[in-house]
Amino acid sequence: MTDAPPTSREKLLRRRARRLARATVAYNIVEATVAVAAGAVAGSIALVSFGGDALIESLSALVILWQLRGVHQDREARALRLIALSFFVLAASVTVESLHSLFDEPAVSTSPVGIALATTSLVLMPVLSWAKRRTGTELGSRAVVADSRQTLLCAYLSAVLLVGLLTNAWFGWGWADPVAALVIAAVALQEGRETWRGETDDD
Repeated sequence: MTDAPPTSREKLLRRRARRLARATVAYNIVEATVAVAAGAVAGSIALVSFGGDALIESLSALVILWQLRGVHQDREARALRLIALSFFVLAASVTVESLHSLFDEPAVSTSPVGIALATTSLVLMPVLSWAKRRTGTELGSRAVVADSRQTLLCAYLSAVLLVGLLTNAWFGWGWADPVAALVIAAVALQEGRETWRGETDDD
């Protein structure tokens, strides 16, 4: 994006990017709340981890809203570093809890709410990611494009979560839940690294 006065098309794209970011924040907050609550009831570390990741991803969308208001880039960089640190903390805590669950083999209850949530996210997140990427590319905003990738990662995590929950529900394999959580932790670690470095697909 340049310092020239925005054209009418640019203004439209900025409004669209803000709407998509607000939708991301709203959905992720609901997703995090439902996931953590359902995970606590079922004893599922994967669901709780998924909720924690969703909450941190909502911070990324808030940074986009902040950036689109013309906030100084140095402040945006500091905010992105904080988001990256949050991903690192999430990855570390989930890894510890997952390994503990694998060794203790606690009973994990079937979670119909978690399965429904994972399925819903698996359907919605790719569509939202596509809309963000298209808008960010036309707008010339690397930040919006990068945020679209995080949204797509949410879809991948939804697939991992769904496999873990269904495996436990169908076969009673409780170990599938902490294994799914470890995959989520690995993705959160990668998200943190890329957020810290400010990498995008356009690099």
